[in-house]
Parts: sequence; structure tokens; C-alpha cells
Amino acid sequence: MSQRSDESPQPTPLSHVSSPAPDMEPFEDEGALFEDEAPMDEGEGEELFGDNMENDYRPMPHLDRYDGRIVDDEEYDLMSIEDRLAAEAELRRQDRERGIFRRDDRELFYDESDDDADPRRKRRMAEKAAAGETEDAEMIESIENLEDTKGHTIKEWVCMIGPRTEIANRFKNFLRTYTSSRGQHVFQEKIRRMCESNKSSFTVEFPFLANKEHVLAYFLPEAPFQMLEIFDEVAKEIVLSKYPSYERVTNEIHVRISELPLIEELRTFRKLHVNQLVRTVGVVTATTGVLPQLSVVKFDCNKCGFILGPFLQSQHSEVKPGACPECQSSGPFMINMEQTIYRNYQKITLQESPGHIPAGRVPRSKDCILLADLCDLCKPGDEVDVTGIYSNSYDGSLNVDNGFPVFSTVIFANHLVVKDCKHIVQSLTDDDINAIIKMSKDHRIAERIIASIAPSIYGHDYIKRALALALFGGEPKNPGQKHKVRGDINVLICGDPGTAKSQFLKFVEKIAPRAVFATGQGASAVGLTAYVRRNVQSREWTLEAGALVLADQGVCLIDEFDKMNDQDRTSIHEAMEQQSISISKAGIVTSLQARCSVIAAANPIGGRYDASMTFAENVNLSDPILSRFDIMCVVRDEIDPIQDQHLAKFVVNSHIRHHPSKKGENVEAPEVENDLAIPQEMLRKYLVYARENVHPKLQNMDQDKVANIYSKLRQESLATGSLPITVRHIESMIRMAEAHAKMHLREYVHDDDVNMAVRMMLESFVETQKYSVMKSMRQTFQQYLLFKKDHSELLFYILRQLSQDQLAFLRGTNESQALVIEIDEKDLKDKAKQLNIHDLKPFYQSRIFENNNFVYDAARKVIIHTIPEAITAEL
Repeated sequence: MSQRSDESPQPTPLSHVSSPAPDMEPFEDEGALFEDEAPMDEGEGEELFGDNMENDYRPMPHLDRYDGRIVDDEEYDLMSIEDRLAAEAELRRQDRERGIFRRDDRELFYDESDDDADPRRKRRMAEKAAAGETEDAEMIESIENLEDTKGHTIKEWVCMIGPRTEIANRFKNFLRTYTSSRGQHVFQEKIRRMCESNKSSFTVEFPFLANKEHVLAYFLPEAPFQMLEIFDEVAKEIVLSKYPSYERVTNEIHVRISELPLIEELRTFRKLHVNQLVRTVGVVTATTGVLPQLSVVKFDCNKCGFILGPFLQSQHSEVKPGACPECQSSGPFMINMEQTIYRNYQKITLQESPGHIPAGRVPRSKDCILLADLCDLCKPGDEVDVTGIYSNSYDGSLNVDNGFPVFSTVIFANHLVVKDCKHIVQSLTDDDINAIIKMSKDHRIAERIIASIAPSIYGHDYIKRALALALFGGEPKNPGQKHKVRGDINVLICGDPGTAKSQFLKFVEKIAPRAVFATGQGASAVGLTAYVRRNVQSREWTLEAGALVLADQGVCLIDEFDKMNDQDRTSIHEAMEQQSISISKAGIVTSLQARCSVIAAANPIGGRYDASMTFAENVNLSDPILSRFDIMCVVRDEIDPIQDQHLAKFVVNSHIRHHPSKKGENVEAPEVENDLAIPQEMLRKYLVYARENVHPKLQNMDQDKVANIYSKLRQESLATGSLPITVRHIESMIRMAEAHAKMHLREYVHDDDVNMAVRMMLESFVETQKYSVMKSMRQTFQQYLLFKKDHSELLFYILRQLSQDQLAFLRGTNESQALVIEIDEKDLKDKAKQLNIHDLKPFYQSRIFENNNFVYDAARKVIIHTIPEAITAEL
């Protein structure tokens, strides 16, 4: 063993080391001081242990000298730990400003390879990285120019720790500070309401995000999986900061993105949209049950019982552990049911809405996956607005079938809105509600609503009133949950061809919040009710809804009702009265809800309605089905030269007014009702508001009047044999009275509502009689039929009859070329007195009197009617 001697290498005294100049910058890496020293091999160098090791520490005065310039002999006060940490932070800040990055003091004496060789430190670092934690949070600086991705793709940039932290900070600031125009904190209020109702998601409107944080709104559609993950983490952090124990309610908080500006059609999805945030609309045609889906999985090793995991289960591939870390075996492994975390899963099928299908094409459909609290928000038949991520999933079976790699695509829903009555009511603003309540105060609101029903169709006030009552509907009753009485009103329109029956149905389809249209020729019994089919994948029998079930809580429209087979028509008997459909097929025994109004249109036997026969003889429908309709509307195409001329003018003006080249021009319509008409969008809001919020009660109803009417109708029905009057017609009158009260937004049914219901019932009954019986019946029920009828219209009807009689007389005397007809006022007064109308002055001043070319000569006391030349020439 070598001993130290004078020839041995001596340590360099500190005085020989040149000290840095005062103005010299510190070393960028102080560890570089030791880099020049060559590593010593084993077996060389000084031996520090041995018999004479104390000689190595003997004093050497000529060497034990220190440079005074680098020795600090001054005395300092003791520094507290807080002051020391503050000083070190200030020094680090100054170094960063100069562009100098200092390492830990520990790293001056340890090489990086020493730490990398430590498996425990590597495992700790990996765990912290997996948990999203970093050792030095101060190294993550704020990124001012976040949209500059520095050559990375958006998905790569968003996954990096710096941009990810910046995105989280910005979104957190957005949720905490965003205020409305009234100064309210929008999202703090949403989070509070969410926690009050124990929910796990709240909505962020995309336009709000784009206005405040345009960079986040730019990244979101391009990298939706990563961005929504960051948003959910931030939302959970904010919720737990306010309500620390909310994790007991739910361990996940979801941010739902709504009002994405671009809406795509289902058939326009292409590879451009893959892994993008998209928005589309469609009709739900099928739904699966709500199933538990694996979210975070843990496995049990069958050999040693060790619990492996947790593993995060992805949507595309199944997670399988490799080997057990305890016994090193490769399985088998079983899922640990207790510690595995599940989430709700449901798959629905979206189909294109009927109005969005291009001509000559069949509707396309797309699968949509609902997770967590989105499950069971919709049912078949609902029209939904879905915002989600358009993604793909590789399916080996498709590859086998088609011979080349094919991806089946699905939409992972993030936000879903069902477009039904509740959604429309919730979207109403305070101004809308105030406007609706103000409209209901108008004493003419019922006439305004009727004038707004199918405004492009001339006349037919009775049918429009019937459709208005059916749209508003009565109140269903279910005392003791035992005996259910329907509140929906069924309407049958029957009459001559070309009288706009189908157009009425199409209008109702557009204005009603939920409507299903079917035709009798193309509908079968199972298509209207429900059918059972075998699922291709599971090979199980499943139940599919028909038109009446899809129209639940809405309107079912059936055109060409007379073309249906008798067996198919019988299948809807139960749906029209009990409003349920019982199924007993393929081992499935159940009952489905069909709470909807049925509005049907039918043609008489032979095409035209014969007024000399009763309604039952004109229509090939059985008594049971006829008794289920509350209102019968008979439409006759009667020849009346004056009315025909007005109808032709109305149709021509309507075409001119709505021609694309005439948009923006005002063309006056001759119809008086247009002064009362309500805009269609406002009418829809009024209708939905009344259906959802107004539930009129029967209070002090005039029961004697209803009883008398019912007994008279029974007698007349037995005598004429036209329509069977049953107890259902009493319920019909009650339903119509409630619907009329809903039109006025009343809480209780008034006498006016009962009188209007009686009038509608009698109109329905009288219109279905033979022409010979109809006149006598109108005389019998005159006081009821004249309720709230405009006397001007009634007097105009009488005056028109007098004019036609005079015209027929002139035609018989070969004086048909006369252009002016004079009618004695006394004849009109006599007719009016029979109806208890004594004052004719308002009628002479009304618009209906002037528009139909009538002039009153007070001096001669005659009414002069000028007939247009075209009508005279025809005569």
C-alpha cells in the first residue's frame, strides 16, 4: 500500500484558483467545475485508509493559505427559514430573467445517470406523471401565444404538459369569471343549480366560450377527446373546491358543449369529420337498454389472489393484463366485480328527419352512444339535437364481409336535447311569456288562434276550430290510478275531393310539437300500433314502436283513413279510447302507451259526399270507430259563384304573395282573418305554453244544460239513424270545454267554454244529417248553434241566400244579363228577427258586406248587389 510522500500529487491550493471578476456572470452550470477531472480507475490514486492516514491531515503552513478575496469574514444575523426561501425564490426569478437556469445543489455532486439508475425514483416519477403531478410546478410557465403550436398538431400540442396546464387555467378562469349582460356569474350559477339537484353535468354554450376564450373554442372541435377531458377535470376541481363532499354524490363531473354553430346532416359525414366535434339532428328510431360499461377495471389473479389494476378501459379495445407482478404467472385473470368502476351505457339509432331527406333518397341512420347521465333522455320517435364526437371503431367482421379494412363509425354524444314541449317551454324567454300572457287577455284570442290555423286555406272556420281544440286538448283523468279517461280530442274530416283535407293534416304536422304522419293505404295494423322482430345480433325478439306509440303525448295524423283494411282499422280501437296498445306476441306480453290525438281524413264512398244520405251511409266506417271521434267535420264542395270567385282570388293572391321572386313585397290578401292572424312561431309557443302550464278545472259547470243536450241528441239520433250518440259524447263536450278554456289560459272552465263545446258537438251532429233533416235540426238547436257566431257572417249568409234566390228568379225569366240585383231590406229584416237580430247597421258597415259587392241604399231601403261580369256571363 503506497504512502503519501512529497513526490505524491499535491492538492491544488485554493489560492492558485483564479477568482472570477466581480462583473463576471455566474457559471450556467456549476457542475462544469468538475467535468475536467478525469475519472480515476480502480487500483490507482491515494489510499485514504491505512496505518499512516493521519499524516495526510498534518498542518502545512505554506499550503494552508486562503485567498482573502473569496473569504467572507463578516458576521451576519441569523435568517429565518421563511426569509431564506423568499430570498432563494427572488434569486431564481432574477436568474430566469437573465436566461440562466440553475439546478438543485444536490445535482452539483450527482450525475443524472445516478438517479436514473435508482428504480424507486423512476417508479415514483412514473406514478406522478401518470397522476398528472410534476415535481417542479414552477417550471411550467404561462403560454401567452397558446395558438402557436410550434409545428405540432393540435392533438399533440394539447397533450403536452405546458399547453395542457395553460388550457386548464384559462378554462377555470372562464368558468369563474364569465358574466352575462346583467352582471350575473353564469357558470357559477349553473354549477350551483347542478349541485342542488345532485346532477353530474352542466352545459357550456359554445358561443360564450368562443367570445371569451377563442383559442379554446378553436382547439375544441379539432381535439375533442383531449379538450373535454381537461374541461371535466377543471369542472370537478371547481365543484370540489365549493362542495368538498360532493364526491359522495358523483365521482365525475361532465361539461356539455351546446349550440355548436355548424349543424351537419347525417348523410354528409365524411373522413374529414372523424375524431371531430360535430352537431346533427335526427329522429330516434331504436334504443337499447341501459347497460353497465367498464370504466376502470381491476383484475384478480386466480393463482395468487393478487389484485391487478386499475386499468382504464378504452372504447375501442379490451384491456387485458400481461402478467401478475406477484407470482409472475400469465393468468388466468378474473374481473374484480367489487372494485371495478362502471358507468351507464346506451346505444341509440338516429335517422334523418323526414323534412331533411333529399328527393329520391331513403333516410340514412347512424348509431349514437350515450354515456353517464345522458342515458334514457330520449325514446323512439323523439327528434333530438346531438352534439358529440364522430369516431370510428375497427370491426373485424366488416373486414371479413367486405374484403378490405372498413371502420364502422359512431357518435359519442356529449350533449343531447329532445325537441319536445318541455324543451320549447324551457327555452321561452321572459319576453315571450309576457307576450303570451298579454295575448291571452284579448277577448278575441280564440278567433285569432282559429284565424292562424292553416291561414293559406280559405274559409272552413268550423274545421279550423276543431283542429285548434284538438291541438290544445283537454285534461286526462285517472282517479286512484285505476280508471283512466283520456283528455285528447279525436277529429275526423270527411268530404269531397279538393277541399284541402290533407293540407289541414300537413299544417298540423308542422305546428304540433310532436306529430307522426301516416296514410291508410300505406299503413298496416302493426305499422300503426307495434310489431315484434328478431334482433340480428342478439337473436332475441324485440318490440318496435308503431306510429301511434311514436306519437305519444302528441298528434297522430292518418290520411286516407277510409282506405285502411277493416282488420287494421280495428287494431286502433283500443288506442283511440284507452290510449294504450296491448301486445301478446312471441312470448312478449306488455302494454304500450299511445296518449295522442288522432286526426284522420277520409273520402266518402264513390268520391263525393251525397247530402241525401246520412254520414254513416256516406262513409264506409263502422259505428264503434265513429263513436270514438269527438268531432266530425263534413266538407261539401258547394257551387256558389260569389264564394268561388273569392276563393279563386284568395288562391291567386296567396301564390303571388309567396312566390320566391316576390319575397319582401306586400300583396294585400282579401281575407279578413289576416288582420287577426298570429305569427306561426308565436302560435307554436302559445300552444306549447298552454299545454304544459294550463290545466283548467271543472267548477260549477252547468250540468243541466249538458244533460238536456245529451237527451235531445239521443232522441234525434234514434229518429234519424245518422250517428250513434253514446256516453262518449258527454266526455267529448267536457274535453272541448277544457280545451277552449286552455285557449284563454283559464284556470277554471267558464260557461262560455261549455256553450262553445255544446255548439261544436251540435255542429258535428247536424252536419252529418241528411239535407232534408238538417234544416229542421238547425231550427231545433238554433239557440245553441248561434252561440258566439259573428252576426255579420250570419247575416251575410242570409243575404247571400236571398241574392241567390233573386238570381235564380232572373235566370228563370231570361234576365240573367242583369249586373245589378236589388234586395228589399224588409226581407232581410224578417229573416234576422227570427234569429233575434234587430240592429242591421253594424252589418251594413262591416267589411264582409263591402267586400262582397253589397251597397245599402238608405233612401230606398234596398240592398244593391253588383255581380261581376264574369259570373254573369257564366250564368
